[in-house]
Amino acid sequence: MRPTARRGARGPPGRAAPAARDRLAVLLCVRLLLGTCKLPAAAAAAANAFQPNILLIMADDLGIGDLGCYGNDTLRTPNIDRLAEEGVRLTQHLAAAPLCTPSRAAFLTGRHSFRSGMEASNGYRALQWNAGSGGLPENETTFAKILQQRGYATGLIGKWHQGVSCASRGDHCHHPLHHGFDYFYGMPFTLIDDCDPDGLPHLDAALRAKLGRYTQVMALGVLTLAAANTCRLISVPRKAVAGAAGLVLLFFLSWYASFGFVRRWNCILMRNHDVTEQPMVLERAAGLLLKEAVSYIQRHKHEPFLLFVSLLHVHVPLVTTKAFRGKSRHGLYGDNVEEMDWLVGEILNAIEENGLKNTTFTYFTSDHGGHLEARDEGGRQLGGWNGVYRGGKGMGGWEGGIRVPGIVRWPGALPAGRVVAEPTSLMDVFPTVVQLGGGQVPQDRVIDGRSLVPLLQGADVHSAHEFLFHYCGKYLHAARWHQRASGRVWKVHYTTPRFQPAGAGACYGRGICPCSGEGVTQHSPPLLFDLSADPSEARPLRPDSEPLYHAVLARVGEAVARHGETLSPVPEQFSVSSIMWKPWLQPCCGLFPFCSCQEDQDGAPLGPEP
Repeated sequence: MRPTARRGARGPPGRAAPAARDRLAVLLCVRLLLGTCKLPAAAAAAANAFQPNILLIMADDLGIGDLGCYGNDTLRTPNIDRLAEEGVRLTQHLAAAPLCTPSRAAFLTGRHSFRSGMEASNGYRALQWNAGSGGLPENETTFAKILQQRGYATGLIGKWHQGVSCASRGDHCHHPLHHGFDYFYGMPFTLIDDCDPDGLPHLDAALRAKLGRYTQVMALGVLTLAAANTCRLISVPRKAVAGAAGLVLLFFLSWYASFGFVRRWNCILMRNHDVTEQPMVLERAAGLLLKEAVSYIQRHKHEPFLLFVSLLHVHVPLVTTKAFRGKSRHGLYGDNVEEMDWLVGEILNAIEENGLKNTTFTYFTSDHGGHLEARDEGGRQLGGWNGVYRGGKGMGGWEGGIRVPGIVRWPGALPAGRVVAEPTSLMDVFPTVVQLGGGQVPQDRVIDGRSLVPLLQGADVHSAHEFLFHYCGKYLHAARWHQRASGRVWKVHYTTPRFQPAGAGACYGRGICPCSGEGVTQHSPPLLFDLSADPSEARPLRPDSEPLYHAVLARVGEAVARHGETLSPVPEQFSVSSIMWKPWLQPCCGLFPFCSCQEDQDGAPLGPEP
C-alpha cells in the first residue's frame, strides 16, 4: 500500500461526491476536449483536472472472429457485445507483435518491442522462465508509471510475462511494481500446458526430449563400459567409469527436473513481491483473479485508478470450470471463450454497481490473434478463430495474427455504437491513457503509438497512422500504408512463413511459425494486397497487371527506409544468457527447489447464479 500522504494528494477533490457531480465533470471535460465550448478559466481548470478511471482488459490468444460483435453467431459473448454497443468498436485494430511477451511490451510502452530489446534475435521469441534474467528494461516507461506520478492508484491483476528479476531473487527489476503498478496479483509468467498436472510437456519440449535421449544413450554406454571392464575385456580406471556415471546422473537429473519442476517453478501466483501459491491450482485461478479485480475496484472507487486486468483466458491449457464445460458449440475452446465473457461481465458489473460507469474509460482487446497450431492429442482445434483473416499467432505479417478486437466505452464522452475502420494499434493505448490521465508522453525516445482520443470522439476522420510496420522477432515481415486520399489500405509482405502442410494456414509440426531461416519465404518482388478489397489476403496483385503496384511499392519502401533510421541497438532481453533458467533467480516460497505454498482462500465459484 502507498503512503497516506500520497493518497491525500491524489486527484481532484470530490471523488466521493454524488454521481451528478461526476457526470458534470465528465461533460465539462468532454466539451472542452471537443472544443464545443469555451469555459471560464476556473471551469476549464476543473475540467482539465478531471481524471477518469481507466479499466484495461486484455484477453490472451483470443481470435477476433470469436466475438459476436465481430461477426461470430455461434459463440455467446453478450457482455463484450454489450460493451461494443455502448461504446466504439475498432475494426482495424492491430497488435504490434504476434506473440505474447513482445506484444505486451509494446502495449505497455507505446513502442515497438525491439526498441526495448523485447524481441527475438534467435529461436526464442518470448520469455521462457520466471527465473530468466531477461525482461522489460528498467529504463522503459509504461503508462502505469506516468499515471502513478499523476496520482492514480495503479493495479495489475492477471498475467504479466515481462520478467521478474535481473541479478538476484529479490531485486525484482522487471516486476510490475518496478514499472509503475503499485499493486500486483497474478501470474508473473503465462499459462502453458505444463501448468496442467495432466498436460503434455510444452516448454522447451524438444530440448527436454533430447536430454531424455542423451541420458538413455549415455547410460547404455556406461553400462557397457562397466560390464566390459568387469569381464576384463578392457581396462578402464574406476574413476573414469565413476565420472561417466556421474555425467549420466547429471543428464538424468536435468531431464527429470525439466518435467517435474517446470510447473512448480513457472506456474505460480504472486501478490506484490510475495509468492502466494506455488504451484498454482488452475481450477481456482480465474476465481481468485476475479475476486481481486472486483476488490480493487471497490477499494479505489473514491479516487482515480488505472486497473489492467490481464486475463489468463483463452490460452491453452484452456482451464474451464464445471459451470461452463460442455455448454458451447465449439468444444473446450468455445467453453473457455464463454467463461471469459462471463468474467468480463462480472468486472463490468463491479464498475456499474460502484457507480463508476460514466467516469470510467473501459478498453477491451487481445494481445494477438488465435493460436491455429494449438491441438489436442486427437487433433482437435484448441485455438481461436481469426475470422476471414489469414494466419494466426506467431506470424509477423498475416492479418490473422495481428488483427485483434478493440472496444472502448466511456458513456457521455464517446458515442455509443460507433464503428471506426481506420488502422489503429495496441501501442496507441499508451499515449491515449497518458493523455486521459493528464500526463505527458516522453520526449526522449521514439513513441510509435498515437492517441486515439480524437479518432474515438470523431474529431479526426482518419487515423494518425499513415504507415504501420509488422515484425516477426527482429525481422520486418510486412508494412501497411493507409492511403488517405483514396481510403485504400495497402499491405506489402516481404517475408511470410511456410505453412506445414502448404496451404493449411498454420505451421503444424513447428509449434509456432519461425521468423527466419528455412521456415520462411523471402518474396522478390514482394507480395502486395489491397486490404480494402481483399481483407483475407487471398489475391496478391500482379506486378504486370496492376498499374499501381510499383508506385505503392516505392511509397511503402520510402516509409520503411525512414522507419529504419529510427532504429538503434539495445541489449537483447531474449538472448540465450538472458532466457535460460537461473536457480538464483527462481521465485520460491518454502524450501528450494521444492518450492511449495497455497493461499488460505478459495476462488469465487465461477458461473451465473442458478
